Amino acid sequence: MRPLLVPLHRWFGIATALFLFVAGLTGAVIAWDHELDAMLNPSFFHARTDGPPLPSLEVARRIEADDPRLQVTYLPLAAEPGHTLQVMVWPRVDPHTQQPYKLDFNQLAVDPATGAIQGRREWGAVSLARLNLIPFLYKLHYTLHLPFTRGVDVGTWLMGIVGIVWIFDSMIALALSFPNFNAWRKSFVFRVKRGGYPLTFDLHRSGGVWIWGLLLMMAVTSVSMNLANEVVRPIVSRLSPLTATPFSDSTLAGTPHPGKANLSRERILDDARRIAEEKHLSAPPGALFYATTLHTYGVGFFTAGNDHGDGPLGNAWLYLNAQTGRPVGETIPGEGSAGDIFMQAQFPLHSGRIAGLGGRIVISALGLAVAVLSVTGLMIWLKKLAARRRKIRAPRKAPRTAQAGKQTAERAEPANRTHHAERVEPTATPR
Repeated sequence: MRPLLVPLHRWFGIATALFLFVAGLTGAVIAWDHELDAMLNPSFFHARTDGPPLPSLEVARRIEADDPRLQVTYLPLAAEPGHTLQVMVWPRVDPHTQQPYKLDFNQLAVDPATGAIQGRREWGAVSLARLNLIPFLYKLHYTLHLPFTRGVDVGTWLMGIVGIVWIFDSMIALALSFPNFNAWRKSFVFRVKRGGYPLTFDLHRSGGVWIWGLLLMMAVTSVSMNLANEVVRPIVSRLSPLTATPFSDSTLAGTPHPGKANLSRERILDDARRIAEEKHLSAPPGALFYATTLHTYGVGFFTAGNDHGDGPLGNAWLYLNAQTGRPVGETIPGEGSAGDIFMQAQFPLHSGRIAGLGGRIVISALGLAVAVLSVTGLMIWLKKLAARRRKIRAPRKAPRTAQAGKQTAERAEPANRTHHAERVEPTATPR
């Protein structure tokens, strides 16, 4: 098997090295996305005025009244003390052109006490400006900022496929690291004193062995993040039933009825509170979003500032039809089948938030380790490639060297005979 596994590991590694290098470095940074973003852009995150906050639903109404071109699609229902509301918006359709209005922003920072807009930005824009840096890195992490092509999210698919290749390559790497029982100790050793190529090789092999379980977990969860509906859910559903949501089953999505408007946010929120009481959800409503293409509202339940879902399995969400208010799905941490809980754990595992602050530290360090493994793997391949090229050139030089030696010997032969004759002549002549 080894003659087959070695080239597979080599080419899998070469094919994914650059992508994993970028994903590793950006992942190490975005493990702290909220904190870094707030540090870089205090005016976007910290409210300018003190005072009792306005109701978030009133803030949304004012935003839409001041700019009829847009609609609020994500609304935090409470903000941390001293922080702005981070509101997401989406362009409405221009009735004259039947095309969406052109907006150069999709996120607003709103002072919760006054409803004043403190800042605007396009979250995920290709920009290294301070205001856009962290969202740029976040989106680079999972899409490489590649565009949609014929309705296909190329970047998301590409990074998902890289994750699949990474899973198989992790299995191959483990098999190659332990070729036999007697060699297992070598796979855990770092030859620090020797340095150079031996240390580079050990950083790649032994480094990968020490954290192999974490690397495999990261590879699996990366596929779940990018290709959940396309790959992971169909596989998991064969082992355990999964509860459908509008995001996994389009038949549950709302169907717009001509002439019938969506329910108000107030009505949706009241319905969601009633359902939450029936399901004994203890956390208050923390955010409300509207999925325009699915005609579905989602209401999340968490305290202010916990929108990232710190904790074992994230936050609870209820999904309701935008025009009828009918429940069309839910995600409640720890509830459902084994498959449901597995899917709930994917983002907390991938982000490290499943273990709180310590988990995020581990994930940040793991991102750096992935980048190191990618670089050392390429270094090893380049060194072996140079050695193979020297080996290929060596036979071509050998005949030339042998021919040159033969010609030199032939030219030297007469002189050798003369020299030999001069040495033996005196003894051959009688005195």
